Amino acid sequence: MKFTVAHDVEAKRFTTTVEGHLCVLAYRLAGSTMTITFTGVPTAVGGRGIAAALTRAALNEAKTAGWKVVPQCSYAAAFMRRHPEYG
Repeated sequence: MKFTVAHDVEAKRFTTTVEGHLCVLAYRLAGSTMTITFTGVPTAVGGRGIAAALTRAALNEAKTAGWKVVPQCSYAAAFMRRHPEYG
């Protein structure tokens, strides 16, 4: 399933809305280090790969910008372990 993920630079988050539910990956940026602090997908739309799509979007943005990524959020940390291409 494909999701349209938006990057809100000012709010420092990536979002998508699925069936009216807002799904979010939030981060902090300090210099050239992106710290992923939270990934949230409501239970009503969980299990569809939404968190993975948000995480991929964030990691691709970090790669493009040349940022180091610190996965403080447990989901992002697990995603990065499962996908060494983002390591």
